[in-house]
Amino acid sequence: MARKDYIVGSDNVFEDLGHPRPAEALAKAELARKIAEVIAKRRLTQAAAAELLNLDQPKVSALLNGRLANFSSERLMRLLTALGQDVDITVRTKPRNRAHGRIRVIGEAHA
Repeated sequence: MARKDYIVGSDNVFEDLGHPRPAEALAKAELARKIAEVIAKRRLTQAAAAELLNLDQPKVSALLNGRLANFSSERLMRLLTALGQDVDITVRTKPRNRAHGRIRVIGEAHA
């Protein structure tokens, strides 16, 4: 019989790590990932991104390295719009099979 040497986690690493607000933390991480993706796709340097986003370069570095303590979700959404991205927020009733609502960031699939 095979030995199970791992624990199956949830779909939210922040929840698995015991973060006090895991859904919000995951949403911020996904917003930051999308910002990094747009910056990379546009081949912007950190200095160029900083100028475009009206930030200093160390803040761009922090953002791109996942240090998000000084970034609210709202601020991250404003940065996305500064990068020419639309941000849509949809609120809907949760399905009955879930105890609580959730927060998710969903990006468009690109071909």
